[in-house]
Amino acid sequence: MYDDRVLQRWLRLELGRMNDGIVAARPTLAELLERPEPVALTRGGEEYRFDRSVLRLLADRLPGTLQRRLRLPVLFFASSDVPDSVALQDPHAFEALRILGEISGLREFRDGRAWVGRAIAYGLLARYPTAFQFAFA
Repeated sequence: MYDDRVLQRWLRLELGRMNDGIVAARPTLAELLERPEPVALTRGGEEYRFDRSVLRLLADRLPGTLQRRLRLPVLFFASSDVPDSVALQDPHAFEALRILGEISGLREFRDGRAWVGRAIAYGLLARYPTAFQFAFA
């Protein structure tokens, strides 16, 4: 007989390994701009280097108040339960994406999250390298 608990435990371990590359303490855009080297540590203890040109691009397009609240990298939460979308759980990131024109002004942030199509999320990763990450749930 098969024990589902063993499979669930194994899946949690694998998801944890996949999330080792996620930045542990996400600094604000403003903090990163002030650092001589824009780096942070991942959950796995490795250095995560931000692309300074991307940080400058964001700073040029976002108001100062948002630069002090926006934590980077922005996290998209992916789940096998929702195969075509990812969850954005940061209202400041949502506001930034609207200002940047990357998501529609008609989209809503409701109940602590907004859903973004995976194709849009992958496009954002390509346009703004190091400013976005996927976390797996």
